[in-house]
Amino acid sequence: MPASREGYRLLTVHAHPDDESSKGAATMAGYAASGAEVMVATCTGGERGDILNAKMEDDPHGGRDLPGLRRLEMAHAVAELGVRHRWIGFADSGLPEGDPLPDLPFGCFALQPLERAAAPLVKLIREFRPHVIISYDENGGYPHPDHIMAHRVAVEAFRAASDPGRYPGTGEAWSVSKLYYDRAFNPERFQALHDELEAAGLESPYAERLAQWLEADAEGHQPPAPTHPTTTQIECGNFFEHRERALLAHRTQVDPEGFFFAVSIDMQRQVWPYEDYSLIESRVESTLPENDLFAGITP
Repeated sequence: MPASREGYRLLTVHAHPDDESSKGAATMAGYAASGAEVMVATCTGGERGDILNAKMEDDPHGGRDLPGLRRLEMAHAVAELGVRHRWIGFADSGLPEGDPLPDLPFGCFALQPLERAAAPLVKLIREFRPHVIISYDENGGYPHPDHIMAHRVAVEAFRAASDPGRYPGTGEAWSVSKLYYDRAFNPERFQALHDELEAAGLESPYAERLAQWLEADAEGHQPPAPTHPTTTQIECGNFFEHRERALLAHRTQVDPEGFFFAVSIDMQRQVWPYEDYSLIESRVESTLPENDLFAGITP
């Protein structure tokens, strides 16, 4: 992580509260600590989510007002990371289940016309004036309708915010220098951690997911994993504790004994002290691979 990044601004675009803590949180904390301004944009309030931590199932606040509790959790998470936050204001679409899949709820984020959904983000870009945007790939990181829509909105806003003829009334045009896709679900990272756990005689929580990716490849299907190669690795192992505490702040969504905490921080630092990204579009000269999201940018 660079010693100083004062004057630089980073915007990350996420679908729900808690996504920012499971995808790129150590990177954000590291850049914030180095003096950069970091903003998280959350497209929905997670209103249609469920309580995913069994220890919170009987929590009276969660049972009475889960969306309100998730807002409090989000406030604690961003405070832990040292970043700013903006709610974009759309309604959670929920994760449809069944065969056939049910229709998405009327008025939800994933059903918005693209220009309507992107307008608040264009406004935020023109106000915050980030040098870099991070979002999800075309699959949304995983195929939740809100994640896919967050991807579409981020790409649209990245391209449109610099055009003064588009999105009138949302502020003065601003050209973002770089667009990255997050690779939190990086098969190479999972394989490295899996191998290290097995070598230490420990059970790996990654075996099933790795097998699914291999099976998908063998059958000729696109695997449910990031398909863009890693171009940029941010060494941020010193901020893994912040990432864990931010995740734990989302106590209705994250089991403290679950998947995210299966590998010790010390082992993670030894095996994979990075968070990984794909550079998708750049308006500055970029030499790959990179170890700094702001490489080539002069604020």
